[in-house]
Amino acid sequence: MNWAAFSNAAPELAATTEQRFGAYRHHVLVTLRKDGSPRTSGLEVRFLGGELWLGMMPGSLKSLDLRRDPRFALQANPGEGTGMGGGDVRVSGRAYEVEDGAAKAAYVKEVEPPEPFHLFRTELTEVVRTSVEDDMYLVTRVWKPGEPVRTLRRR
Repeated sequence: MNWAAFSNAAPELAATTEQRFGAYRHHVLVTLRKDGSPRTSGLEVRFLGGELWLGMMPGSLKSLDLRRDPRFALQANPGEGTGMGGGDVRVSGRAYEVEDGAAKAAYVKEVEPPEPFHLFRTELTEVVRTSVEDDMYLVTRVWKPGEPVRTLRRR
């Protein structure tokens, strides 16, 4: 399930998620080390051509992690302070390195990243947005492929 399919399945949540990732340049990527423990790294992301792309420096530990085990979680930068404007957003899934020269060339044309670099295309397994409503409810919206968005409210 790529970004375009998610956007069609849950357009409101997809729009909010893109807004949160677009608010800041750097975000937090979680990958799995060889021993299975989590590794957190800074990362820039792009939404282009119906895909969520992850670009990385050559030989970076996060790229080596994803080559070995494609599972990831991506946390949008919450910004300064505790306001959390737009809520807290997390995307989970699997990331696969792009070997297709045409796809990578199209990305380079649009983004102009420093080369060489690793480029990963994502397949989503979950998108979660957590926010506060009416200053009293913690609201969590959860989407998974093939399911409608679930909304959970706690006081």
